[in-house]
Amino acid sequence: MSIIRIGTRGSKLALWQAQWVASQLSDLGIEVHVEIISTQGDISTQPLSQVGGQGLFTKEIQRELLAKRVDVAVHSLKDLPTQPIPGLHLAAVPLRETTADVLVSASGLGLEALPAGSRIGTGSSRRAAQLRHWRRDIEVIDIRGNVDTRLAKLAAGDYDAIVLAAAGLTRLGLQDRITEVLPASRILPAVGQGALGLECREDDHAALAALAKLDHVPSHAEVLAERSLLLALLAGCLAPVAARGTVKDGQLHLVGRVLSLDGQQVISGSQRGPIEQATLLGSELAHDLLALGAAELIAAARQ
Repeated sequence: MSIIRIGTRGSKLALWQAQWVASQLSDLGIEVHVEIISTQGDISTQPLSQVGGQGLFTKEIQRELLAKRVDVAVHSLKDLPTQPIPGLHLAAVPLRETTADVLVSASGLGLEALPAGSRIGTGSSRRAAQLRHWRRDIEVIDIRGNVDTRLAKLAAGDYDAIVLAAAGLTRLGLQDRITEVLPASRILPAVGQGALGLECREDDHAALAALAKLDHVPSHAEVLAERSLLLALLAGCLAPVAARGTVKDGQLHLVGRVLSLDGQQVISGSQRGPIEQATLLGSELAHDLLALGAAELIAAARQ
């Protein structure tokens, strides 16, 4: 087999993820080269809601993939738009890391113990809405930048606490910075959170065969259900939509949540079925949530 060229963003976390995939492929006797690709999301310092979230961290890498300048794209799956790109295929989802969100606070206090008026940093409307629903008396402020940048802003006193994905901190060896793991009952994760998506051209049989060896079937089923839910809701990645698929004994349990931006309104639901029906479970749950008024909340969030 010829060299497999992996395309990735240049952030510390993205490089860790790409190097991990490269090491897994190398262990299979495949020669690998990692190519760093700059994306709009890496360059812009504006809030995600202003620059548009769809494909912000993925479009340029997918363009290089289609142009055959790289053979495999390694994505944080929560950044990958659900709308399929003709010619590309999500070939593998390795074993998923934890899906939890965590609080990192300057004082060491958990979210319940933080005083009223505390400034909490997050770049996610999903996290912001759920935080506002949980604590109406805190101030949720936008934050941008990679993990190191956000931790530095916290240390500089710009925020009293920040909310991050546990998976990113774990992969970077920064678990000791976690103040509190936030319960999913309060802060349900983003679609695809904690999972890597390995994408290649749908006609690249060598890459498809190699990546198939890295696929973890339960993790793949979980994210298929979550992504199917998000696609059927027509929500994009900036709306306050949260979901978590969990596989146990061949059964997939999917929970979904749609919120108003201010956290005042919450619509929730769940579906359960065999993992082979992951995509169907996602679309069925979306139908349930839409029947309860989810479309109105999503439309309001877009404005």
